Amino acid sequence: MTTIGRSNVAHLEQVEAPGSMVTKTAAKVLAVLRVATGFVFLWAFLDKTFGFGYATPSAKAWVNGGSPTKGFLSSVEAGPLKGFFHSIAGTHFANWAFMIGMLGIGLALILGIGLRVAAGAGALMMAFMWLAEWPLASGSSNPIVDYHVVYALAAVLFALTYAGQTWGLGKIWAKLPFVQKNRWLI
Repeated sequence: MTTIGRSNVAHLEQVEAPGSMVTKTAAKVLAVLRVATGFVFLWAFLDKTFGFGYATPSAKAWVNGGSPTKGFLSSVEAGPLKGFFHSIAGTHFANWAFMIGMLGIGLALILGIGLRVAAGAGALMMAFMWLAEWPLASGSSNPIVDYHVVYALAAVLFALTYAGQTWGLGKIWAKLPFVQKNRWLI
């Protein structure tokens, strides 16, 4: 039988205590997931803006006069907010709110700053998109938990774990005087 030193036992107890800390490896995995999730949002912004031909053809790009929201929102077929989504499809407000949201959430997640705001905005945007697709009636393979729910939960996880401090600008951001005065900006 080997004897473990007192400091090693304390270290093991701390590492093994569920919910008490994020290990260095977990922090790195969260950072990779944060950046990848941010890129999902940023890519949607870039493709809709410039029409790279993936989800948005060049002719329908925002810079070419296309609407980032018209096609999606006007094709809503079911759900309690169907009429609302149809009424805002293609409006300047919907286009600008959606695009600013996609850009802001994407950059915040990639840079690791403003994760509380990004989590709230991302969760709200994903909730509205979930309602627009209304998986309860669309024949989805999982009518409750789809990618919208997963992205929303991931954004909240990044904020709760201060995931921007690993491979991000979170530590620098948190020290800025206006962030110190407005802690909700962390």
